[in-house]
Amino acid sequence: MIAALLLAALASPTLSSAAAPAGLPTAGAPPQGAVEATAEGLKSEIDASLRWLRAQQDLTTGAYGDVETTAWVVRAFIGSPRGYHVSDGPFLTKALDALLTRQRPDGAVADADAAPHQVLAQTLAVAQTLSLIDEEPALAMFGRARAFLGLASVEAPHPAATDAATAARMANNLLAQRDKAGFWEGYGGRTLTTAKNVWELSGYHDAVKAAEPKAAPVEPVPLPAARSVDNEQARQGLARGAGFLVANSNADGLWGALGQTDPGITAMVVGALLTTPEPRGVEVESAINKGLDYLRGLKQKDGSIHAGAMANYVTSASVLALTRAGRTQDVPLVEGAREFLLALQADEGEGYGPSDRYYGGVGYGGDERPDLSNLQLALEALAAAGVEEGDEAYKKALIFLQRTQNRSESNDLVLVVDGDTVRPGNDGGAGYAPGESKAGFVELADGTKIPRSYGSMTYALLRGYLFAGLPKDDPRVEMAWKWLTENYTLDINPGFAIGSDPSAPYQGLYYYFYSMSKALDTYGQEQVVDGAGVAHDWREELAGRLTAMQRLDGSWINANSPRWWEGNPVLATAYAMLALEVTARGLTTPGAPAAGNAGDGHTDHEHR
Repeated sequence: MIAALLLAALASPTLSSAAAPAGLPTAGAPPQGAVEATAEGLKSEIDASLRWLRAQQDLTTGAYGDVETTAWVVRAFIGSPRGYHVSDGPFLTKALDALLTRQRPDGAVADADAAPHQVLAQTLAVAQTLSLIDEEPALAMFGRARAFLGLASVEAPHPAATDAATAARMANNLLAQRDKAGFWEGYGGRTLTTAKNVWELSGYHDAVKAAEPKAAPVEPVPLPAARSVDNEQARQGLARGAGFLVANSNADGLWGALGQTDPGITAMVVGALLTTPEPRGVEVESAINKGLDYLRGLKQKDGSIHAGAMANYVTSASVLALTRAGRTQDVPLVEGAREFLLALQADEGEGYGPSDRYYGGVGYGGDERPDLSNLQLALEALAAAGVEEGDEAYKKALIFLQRTQNRSESNDLVLVVDGDTVRPGNDGGAGYAPGESKAGFVELADGTKIPRSYGSMTYALLRGYLFAGLPKDDPRVEMAWKWLTENYTLDINPGFAIGSDPSAPYQGLYYYFYSMSKALDTYGQEQVVDGAGVAHDWREELAGRLTAMQRLDGSWINANSPRWWEGNPVLATAYAMLALEVTARGLTTPGAPAAGNAGDGHTDHEHR
């Protein structure tokens, strides 16, 4: 009876359970500083609080506090929009181990000094969290805890909202009470209160997302035929792109989306503006300096550069812009950012070991779920900031890189995710992260899934291997190169299956062009022989494709797929300019002899 009453009381944590301060906005207008009432906007806010929670873990014990607090933190991660799994890292594996050590012979899970009524409450909190996990040892632990409670079933439902508008309003009410660092104050302490509120926010996110209209598949339009261009025409394209970016800044002279300044996009735009051939116009120079000064103003105490979100992405993009600009006053800023990036890598400092799935990787803002895209950007930033070949960071990154490649000889990672067995294939290409691909999976006859290799990530893998110091004749590099040559194309981001969405192969197209240009420039080979034996001058072909795709106003946009913000012409233009500048190095200059194979005689790899 007591357990049943506890179940009813604790199953639906609400704002009041977190002891919210008085004075919440009424149900009318959204509170001041309200976030965008979309699923994506709420997910970003939840990520910020999860990052704060991650930092509260005691790496020695794995716990986040007492049993109840640890159980709630695990629940917050698993029930979040990103749907973390226990196997994602020590921030969950060690927390689960900490709970396991607190399980008593009778099945209860509680602190050693817990009073009888606390034993019931703590065991119930743990059981509700364990009900969300379908991995051992959680399953066995859950069975014993449920038997102790005497309950036939235990669930952990999110708070329900009657409709998306109500959910959005309640989410903003909750966020209005949050500290800018990402936590909430409340009864039971910051960590417990924050975990409960993250769980609540995740429920509101789900309600908002469910109500958002599903975009109908778009019938893609074939890309325009590539033009024959020379160095001067490519330079003109860069100048026109810069003109668009300068003309399309926000009211504050910076860049983002929907009139809101975004630090990551601003950093990418500043880097793109710096590709503009000199002498640059006064407006372009002014925009560059304004952007650089803005990035300087984002410096945090730990050396990072960001405004509270996506710490790695913004810091890395900022380092690339700052080092390219070469201003003397920015040298200390770059040095601090370099040390932050080195510390951010998922390694022993965060409780990871080489056997962990994400060891050596870097994610958007921390180590919760690293990916190859963010690792590529971080490695590029580290190299630009002076981290030399042979550094431990590259050695650790190599472990992560191998686990993204479909090459079973160097990748033995086998995962069980949501009941499915995921293992690497052998085509040599790469997915988005160990055991994960944004292009989906290839399912074998026995039900085993293989992450599908695709173009932008395989170019990122190739470049990562080169940063890590692998030679071209290393079997891992050779396999990646083989996949890229056999799948060479400038028409799509290769590797995506069309399926029910014919626009899928166009997802991330400009990022694909960016990754291709950077990787091939680093690799140092001017011709790519494709699977049919046809040789391609990749610089000339990519420059011709990019200039053909440039719009009359100087911008670029991914008209076939807005995914990953490429429907935003500001970001798409930044990617296009960064790629076009690389290709221009090897193009013929009117009235001059043909450029040699090395373009300006250097590659990014040699610059290191």
